[in-house]
Amino acid sequence: MATVTDGRIVAVDAYINKAAEFAQPILEYLREVVHAGAPGAVEEMKWSRPFFVYQGVILGNMSAFKAHCSFGLWGPEVGAVLEKEGAAQDNGMGTFGKVTSVKDLPSRAKLVSYVSIAAKAIADGERTKAWSRPKVVKAEAEVPEALATALKKNKVAAKKFEAMTPGYRREYCQWIAEAKREETREKRVETAVEWIAEGKSRNWKYESCADGEGLRVARR
Repeated sequence: MATVTDGRIVAVDAYINKAAEFAQPILEYLREVVHAGAPGAVEEMKWSRPFFVYQGVILGNMSAFKAHCSFGLWGPEVGAVLEKEGAAQDNGMGTFGKVTSVKDLPSRAKLVSYVSIAAKAIADGERTKAWSRPKVVKAEAEVPEALATALKKNKVAAKKFEAMTPGYRREYCQWIAEAKREETREKRVETAVEWIAEGKSRNWKYESCADGEGLRVARR
């Protein structure tokens, strides 16, 4: 770990000191874990939040918000391990979801081992790209019965729905499942089938069509 006279360390110190009271011990704990798992990791502020860089490649980052913290480890190698062990969460910005206390995280030994795996991939030359954050694979959405029934009656819509990305299918399923009234649900199903048959996503008004079969997000 760099000395306390390093300006980068001072900047991270300032970030932690400005964080909410509940967040400060979490950030200090994560900081300790990273340096235990990846001796030699360098702390830097990027995009107004602390990042950990190992041998010139981003190892991970942490953030503090009003009600939670986040911690992310980067790289497909550690991502595969996290997914296999069920340690990754997708309910927050980082790898481990919304962290409100140290208890929300895996054990210290596990965390250190995950950091070591991410660092080893960099040291072994398996990961040299700075932007290779592990992706959490979300489970396929459960299709509401009303939508499933309607799609069976419309072969075109059914085919288009099957060809959509999991994310687009999930948006439609959640939209319909969230309807509290039966009439609202029926209206949404009717609209959904119409849009799906036209190859449109749930939020097509905010997107641009790439072709008749697929859609791409126009605004990142």
